Amino acid sequence: MFKIQWAALTALLVGGLAALAAAQQSVTPVDIQRLQDNVYQAGTDLSQLRSRDASRADQLQAELDELRDEVIYLRVKLRKERSLARSEYADVRDRIEDLRTRARGDATAVAPSTQSGGQAGARATPSPRGTSAIPAGTEVDVRLASSLNSGRAVVEDRFEATTLIDLSIDGRTVVPAGSVMRGVITAVEPATRTNRTAKMTVSFDQVTVNGRAYPIRGTVTQAIEGEGLKGETARIGTGAGVGAIIGGILGGFKGALAGILIGAGGTIAATEGKEVELPQGSVLRVRIDSPVQINTAR
Repeated sequence: MFKIQWAALTALLVGGLAALAAAQQSVTPVDIQRLQDNVYQAGTDLSQLRSRDASRADQLQAELDELRDEVIYLRVKLRKERSLARSEYADVRDRIEDLRTRARGDATAVAPSTQSGGQAGARATPSPRGTSAIPAGTEVDVRLASSLNSGRAVVEDRFEATTLIDLSIDGRTVVPAGSVMRGVITAVEPATRTNRTAKMTVSFDQVTVNGRAYPIRGTVTQAIEGEGLKGETARIGTGAGVGAIIGGILGGFKGALAGILIGAGGTIAATEGKEVELPQGSVLRVRIDSPVQINTAR
């Protein structure tokens, strides 16, 4: 009897350890989010490299764009199939790290030490010249180029919006009015008979300035209804500040969009049992959550 009980206990322990090992090897949404964070950091590395070696940065940018698409593919695959081979995740993770290493290595190689007689390997890393940093927490108002609806949108849908006013840092225009910001649907819950509260989470991951794309991380904090501009182009171009639209720069400004609430992380919820509806021309206030280096050299 004792031998039987011991065998059963051993089998249980082995099975438990195997299950634990399998759980540790499984890929989770947190892992995918970590990949997305690494892609974002890689974009920052390339922005710093671009001020020193634009040609090399452009070559690496093509690789980064492919990796970004692969991360999106892995995210969708995990959501649909509920599982993802660890080897697939590890391959993309290692390639992102390799790209970051090359980007940082290239940047170091073209930035020789300015110190004489210093210790071997000690290098000063100067701030990129001809760039300006958008501080974290900066808010930008953008106008939607197309409508968004939680009943039609699907996760990973891309959309575009344009900045309303010049964003200036230390008296220098960093993001001119009319620059394109790319948004993405990161989560959506359409309204149903059982789910009366439709939700849609949108964020922004790229801004294009003077034909050059920069990775960003932007969160929507407010949605404002507007019907278009009414001859205020000159005032907008002066960089009057984000809050200027509240003062009437927007033609037909009516305040916050009715029927929606915006929570943490840019989640937009309908309050009337309907779909979340953001009409074309709606203005979204976007908070930049991480510093962004923009090339301002002309």
